[in-house]
Amino acid sequence: MSFRERHHMLDAGDVTLHAVEQGDGLPVVMCHGFPGLWFSWRRQLPALAAAGYRAIALDMRGYGRSGRPPSPRAYDRRHTVADLVGVLDALDIDEAVFAGHDFGAALVWDLPQWAPGRVKALMQLSVPRMPVSKRPPTELYARMAEQHFVHVHYFQEEGPADEELGAEPDRFLANVFWALSGGYRYLDIWQHPSEGNGYLDVLPEAPPLPWPWLSQDEFAFYADEFRRTGFTGGLNWYRAYDHVWNEKQSRPDEPVTVPTLFLVGERDPVLQMMGSDALKQMETQVPGLRGVHVIEGAGHFVQMEAPDQVNAAMLAFLAAL
Repeated sequence: MSFRERHHMLDAGDVTLHAVEQGDGLPVVMCHGFPGLWFSWRRQLPALAAAGYRAIALDMRGYGRSGRPPSPRAYDRRHTVADLVGVLDALDIDEAVFAGHDFGAALVWDLPQWAPGRVKALMQLSVPRMPVSKRPPTELYARMAEQHFVHVHYFQEEGPADEELGAEPDRFLANVFWALSGGYRYLDIWQHPSEGNGYLDVLPEAPPLPWPWLSQDEFAFYADEFRRTGFTGGLNWYRAYDHVWNEKQSRPDEPVTVPTLFLVGERDPVLQMMGSDALKQMETQVPGLRGVHVIEGAGHFVQMEAPDQVNAAMLAFLAAL
């Protein structure tokens, strides 16, 4: 059985957000990261719908057909949590399961505390729950950038990254998708110095499409959207890191007690940087943790690279709620 995609433009307060949904039942709201779109969940939407769930994938603020505020401060927790609450209100949903990937996961980790009563469970991809750093994130990344190229540090200054990535969106997207996938070792880019390099200078040149997990038509969807919107909205999520850190100084993270599933690719650079200790540490941070799945051979875009394993784990978790 196939389920028709339903596209909505939702009033979430200070922005309009684009949402795509399939199916009916318990709502599952999916939040992408960089450089993603609602389309990053294209393999999960029909699988969840077919199993009896109301699957909802968002273009996060700054991306795709959603609003793109120009100020990085508009991407702090106050605004981004309000987006997700606004989506629930606009769709007349009291409580939902939330899934997050990359910075979408970082936001979703905070939802049970910041939007109590609206979160039934979490399904998190790639980014484990970690304690808040003692120093502002930009200080830590600047220190790392003294010896390595660190993309988060490069993204902080408004202008250079926006112009570089926007000038060659197709090349950037292909190269960053490949570099972060299980087909490449992303940490090799740390061999390059920060001085004098842009992101395209240090990323590997991607092999020609199609790849096993990304067709030419699928890639064209991303390229067309980012060619239209540019990358500033997406980069603003990184430029808001210190704003989020400051918010958490007066509102420290609380343990995540709602039922939680965590999935990560074995070759995900986030896991390689944080180490397997991060998964062990998460047991303290997330008392609601019910399962951790490390998916062999997959990289950062685990929901696209290994959709069958991701979908099976999600459906088993949801069925047990």
